[in-house]
Amino acid sequence: MIGKYFVLDAVTHAYNHLPSNWVDPVLGHAMVELAYHLAADPPNPRYAMTREQYLIDWQIDDVANFLFKESDTDVAVMHPLAIASFKDGYSSVEKAAEALEKYPTRFIGAYACVDPLKGEQAVQSIAEQVDMLKPLGLKLYPTSYDGTGPVSWRMDDPKLIYPLYEAAQKHGLKHVAVHKAVPIGPFAVGNAYNPSDIENAATDFPDLNFEIVHGGLAFMEETAWLLARFGNIAVNMEIQNVIIERRPRAFAEILLGLCRIGGSDMLQRMFWGSGGTLCHPQPALEALCDFEFPEDLLESGGLFKPLRQITEDDKRGLFAENFARLHGLDLDRYRKGVADDQFARAPGQPPADPLTTLSFIDPNQAQAEGSTIYA
Repeated sequence: MIGKYFVLDAVTHAYNHLPSNWVDPVLGHAMVELAYHLAADPPNPRYAMTREQYLIDWQIDDVANFLFKESDTDVAVMHPLAIASFKDGYSSVEKAAEALEKYPTRFIGAYACVDPLKGEQAVQSIAEQVDMLKPLGLKLYPTSYDGTGPVSWRMDDPKLIYPLYEAAQKHGLKHVAVHKAVPIGPFAVGNAYNPSDIENAATDFPDLNFEIVHGGLAFMEETAWLLARFGNIAVNMEIQNVIIERRPRAFAEILLGLCRIGGSDMLQRMFWGSGGTLCHPQPALEALCDFEFPEDLLESGGLFKPLRQITEDDKRGLFAENFARLHGLDLDRYRKGVADDQFARAPGQPPADPLTTLSFIDPNQAQAEGSTIYA
């Protein structure tokens, strides 16, 4: 809990940043540099890591300590990745399975993730991950690597992508999370990161719920219209955690921009995601707990009607209740599960000091000297 709020982190990763994991050195280097610089230069240097500390092969025990000992995150969903420029996809399915097995009260689920370029192998991989993970949904990226270079596609491609939706439905999956807005490397991607291609997918698969991951970081107007028009489209707020910690007014502009067409009710279709090891989770949790919209932005925020101030109910929704409602999850069950597990704290006890629970950082050095992100 942070303040009054139970925290469900809807997307966490256990990245393997190491060069030994890169299939393509140019693409691999570009992606780890993007991750590193998103985490760089936090306002509070107590939460900073050196380049050598950050760009590692994150292990599940450290991910769990990072999330549940050093922050007020209560439970989390693990997203393996299937980015073909990394040997293990960048965050492996095996790590996701390990997280669910070792810490079942905290990692309450996972998403399956496949590379659409694999064709029938991707369909088979969904079936295998359903057996392995009992996933809450399917995660896709709009760009992959075919062995010679990057290849992008549309999420409404009837030959390449629709068979994956059909396979997901066959296995009882009702949610498809799609990475959008943030290109993953310095190469031409066309319009692949524009979410407008979800329009046809949401129309053709009305029983699926589509989650726009990173929604609002780019293509704001397109995303706002999609939210207003389609009840089966939602926004996963991953990377917005970085923004609220460092640029709260920009964060306000993003949330209000997403509500501009459909009104403040659109807040009910957004939910918290941190990326897990993308950056330290605690400062953003504290920032959202205390957050209010600047009044001058509210005055002009809505296109058709005024937007209201954010409420405690809105924050409860963003932190956990929206994701739980959309996925049919029982938050009371999770509250009971974490009440006396190995990460439970006494009432009023703060999280562990930053970077003191990680196996690869000396806790005495972390507290005595602090860390710097610059290397």
